[in-house]
Amino acid sequence: MSFSPATAREVDTLVIGAGQAGLATSCWLSRAGVEHQLLEQRPELGGAWQDRWDSFYLNTPNFAFLLPGMTYDGPEPDAFLPRDEVIELFRHYARRIAAPVQLGTEVTRVARADGCAAGGTGRGGATPGGGFAVDTNQASWLARNIVLANGAYQRPRVPASAAKLPEHITQLHSHDYRNPQQLPDGAVLVVGTGQSGGQITEDLLAAGRDVHLSVSACPEAPRRYRGQDTFYWLLQVNLHGPDYGINGLQAEQLPSPAARFTCNPLISGNDGGHSIRLRDLGRRGVRLHGHFEGTDDDVLVFSDDLAARMALVEASFGQRMQVMLDTYIAAAGIEAPLAEPVPAVDWQPSSSGSRLDLGAEGITSVIWSTGYGLDFGFLDIPVLDEWNYPRHLRGVTEVPGLYAVGLPWLTRHASSTVGAVGLDAEYVAGQIAWR
Repeated sequence: MSFSPATAREVDTLVIGAGQAGLATSCWLSRAGVEHQLLEQRPELGGAWQDRWDSFYLNTPNFAFLLPGMTYDGPEPDAFLPRDEVIELFRHYARRIAAPVQLGTEVTRVARADGCAAGGTGRGGATPGGGFAVDTNQASWLARNIVLANGAYQRPRVPASAAKLPEHITQLHSHDYRNPQQLPDGAVLVVGTGQSGGQITEDLLAAGRDVHLSVSACPEAPRRYRGQDTFYWLLQVNLHGPDYGINGLQAEQLPSPAARFTCNPLISGNDGGHSIRLRDLGRRGVRLHGHFEGTDDDVLVFSDDLAARMALVEASFGQRMQVMLDTYIAAAGIEAPLAEPVPAVDWQPSSSGSRLDLGAEGITSVIWSTGYGLDFGFLDIPVLDEWNYPRHLRGVTEVPGLYAVGLPWLTRHASSTVGAVGLDAEYVAGQIAWR
């Protein structure tokens, strides 16, 4: 629906997206007395968790559910919630905070209103900066403020060379994978060893499927470290590290903008939570390959560096993250047991070369666990950098009245997680209330 000033609805603040970032922002805006509306393109609440496969469990423990107005207070703080319970938890949260959500509403364009009245013509007409004109598939809006809360999992990324695979090969991005039964009989190739790739590989193994796995550079990590879930320590460093001069998980310390999109440690919340080790997968029968490079007819080409790649994946935690966590534990004066020894390297992959013949190996399906890209295609405002990331300071963009919440590394490593998104939402809501 194209913008129509005559029929546009007016509101002080529009929040685009009603996942965890949008709901947290709504909670803080309500507390500040700011009139607002959330627009959610999905027909039901539950955010991107609805795009996870059937056997998915939340990767962060229950104690990390720290949304404003509702934190976990149950009997199992160290347990992990299955997908459907996660979805229902967010729906319950929306009801609890009385979030004003309009479902089934896709935002198609956000532009400056150029002086049009916004935020209510009865309260003084045009607002500072002119406000924003918003088109959706349902109605037009005039808003004094816009909060971009549409998430970090917007546009599934698939290599361009995927289009060259034979037509009889079933291809799915992890976004669309639900269970092994949706795949035809035959072996499966999983491309990518982030959390999704590792967990889907385990899901396929449990179903008795033959699996090939293309190894990326995502680090392995212990599920538990020095007496706590590893995410406990990561969250503490995110939230309290600067108090002790430890800033490695703060956004301003990133070596480059590209580092905002590096993958998370290879762990799982399934089966009570566990580490995923590539060598363990290989020992269980998974055929490991190097990084996916492209296609040559029915043959897939991988980097010929599997041994070095696995060594890098295994060493990454100890080289950076472990040092940071140990430094924090010491600086905070926390008594914690010593780290358990690193498992011995007692299994080596057989040489699979750099080429994989799909037909010869009986591979009928490829699952692209290759991550997501940001998608702000509806923004008709020049505020994005070369990485399609809004230029901002603590979620306040360079455009007056335009804000962002819930993006990876918005202010810190955990900005897009349920453990820290509420902090950024609180700051942004405070800026809106002050404005």
